[in-house]
Amino acid sequence: MKEEGRSPRLWSHDSEPISFPMRLDRYLALSGIASRRHSAELVRSGLVSVNGVVADAPGLKVSPEDDVLFRGRRVFPEERCYVMLNKPRGYICSASDPHACRTIYQLVDIPGHRLFSAGRLDLDSEGLIILTDDGNFAQMLTHPSHGIEKRYLVRTDRPIGRERISEFKKGITDKGELLKAKDVLDAGDGGYIFVMGEGRKREIRRMLSSASLNVELLRRIAVGGLALGNLPVGKWRYLTPEEITATLEPISKLRVGGAGAAMGSSHKK
Repeated sequence: MKEEGRSPRLWSHDSEPISFPMRLDRYLALSGIASRRHSAELVRSGLVSVNGVVADAPGLKVSPEDDVLFRGRRVFPEERCYVMLNKPRGYICSASDPHACRTIYQLVDIPGHRLFSAGRLDLDSEGLIILTDDGNFAQMLTHPSHGIEKRYLVRTDRPIGRERISEFKKGITDKGELLKAKDVLDAGDGGYIFVMGEGRKREIRRMLSSASLNVELLRRIAVGGLALGNLPVGKWRYLTPEEITATLEPISKLRVGGAGAAMGSSHKK
């Protein structure tokens, strides 16, 4: 499925286009060697050479014509791809399940880029999925140590009482795991906004099941400061540099229409 009305623009995970000349430490980071800070340390350690000369300045400007070696191996930065998809129900996020009838990778096909999802939604959930071929970026979005929050619009078959909400915010134990919502907000019209941090498998569904509540709708509407907005179900588009940065920002800085736009288009299926 091709994106409509826009040609591809590929960016680095630090949200700047790949252009030359560039600093040596950024060049190494974009080549997948290490983070920019660690790349600077590697340069100072004498492990990088440029045109046969050991480099000791992370700020050294390099161009595509320069021969940059790390531990004797030539390296070169690769442009990466960043996409947001409004996942429909009935699609899985795994590319390796031989029994899956429908996967999100049938919805997003970009020649020359092998994308993977930065985080997952289960078969019966829908909403914002970010796909990329940038492993470092995906790790920043998904590892608990980075504290990237996600927001979900949830509808249940019965109202969630205040005591239950308090329990969810304090945390409950299920199968030896602590399940905890950072916040649960009333979204109106019988809906709730769950703000989640660590993101354990089927965490919201397990919390609600513990209270004998059935889920009628579970839609991810924001990742970090990036909101789903009004992107139609089953459609995708490239992220702008500002949106790439927004994913790593606090939810309080929501962009792309805000959570309200995403909630306003909610519906039952």
